[in-house]
Amino acid sequence: MYKLMIVDDSNIIRNRIQRAYDSGQFMLVATANSGVQAIEKFNIHCPDVVTMDLTMPQMDGLECIERIITLDPEVRILVVSALSDKTTGIHALSLGASGFLCKPFSEDELIESLYELVQE
Repeated sequence: MYKLMIVDDSNIIRNRIQRAYDSGQFMLVATANSGVQAIEKFNIHCPDVVTMDLTMPQMDGLECIERIITLDPEVRILVVSALSDKTTGIHALSLGASGFLCKPFSEDELIESLYELVQE
């Protein structure tokens, strides 16, 4: 069972991910609506898998990825972003993210992306 944290400033997206993930394989331990909150909750809950938005107030997803990877280099981070900008996605991967999923996404795409992350 993998511990999952969802990080997105959009309530709608957080709820969509919460409804979609496979509860047989993942257990939701935290949600955060900003990078700052994500770091705090990461330290408390130590999730194995994180879904990460890139565009957020206070601290963006790229900075948040860097900080989380520093805390736990083994964590799997799935970037979930509307930015169809490949450069940003590649940058996120170079910082330590494990995968990239573009918004909008289907439930199947999300589940498939999460499975790919943990099978590496």
